[in-house]
Amino acid sequence: MSENVLAPLAGKIIKVNIEKGTKIEEDDEIFIIEAMKMETPVFAPCDGIIKDVKSRKGDEVEEDDLLAIIE
Repeated sequence: MSENVLAPLAGKIIKVNIEKGTKIEEDDEIFIIEAMKMETPVFAPCDGIIKDVKSRKGDEVEEDDLLAIIE
């Protein structure tokens, strides 16, 4: 079963801590989004392996955009 990681807010991706195949644990910091000069971490919602990374460093994202898929 797959789990989608969605952007919690609109902003710019300033850090990506994962790539396809990365093994992660729940609450690992996987992205950092900058919005209005504040950095917001995005944490893994579950344990698993990254199936796909949809957003890259420098991307502008909107709230609820798909960032990654965990398997």
